[in-house]
Amino acid sequence: MVSATREFQRARQGVGPHQHEEGGLTKAIEYYTSQVPSGTYLSLAVGSMGLSLALRLTGQKQAANFVGQWVPTILILGLYNKIVKVEGSE
Repeated sequence: MVSATREFQRARQGVGPHQHEEGGLTKAIEYYTSQVPSGTYLSLAVGSMGLSLALRLTGQKQAANFVGQWVPTILILGLYNKIVKVEGSE
């Protein structure tokens, strides 16, 4: 019981800077994706919205919904890319 309490207290303290390092795969992905211009992600998101609208107008509701769900994922990837560019990585 005492060890569980200690673990809980450690978890509440959070992770300090440089306490854990990124893996090699993560570093490689961040290196290559940081070379992609930020506008690319925004363009892909807007393009997905347009494609979703076009599919909807042609009566392909399920395909339109599927493509429309790409938008937030693409924007989140763009945001992550931007953060890595501005803040860097470990």
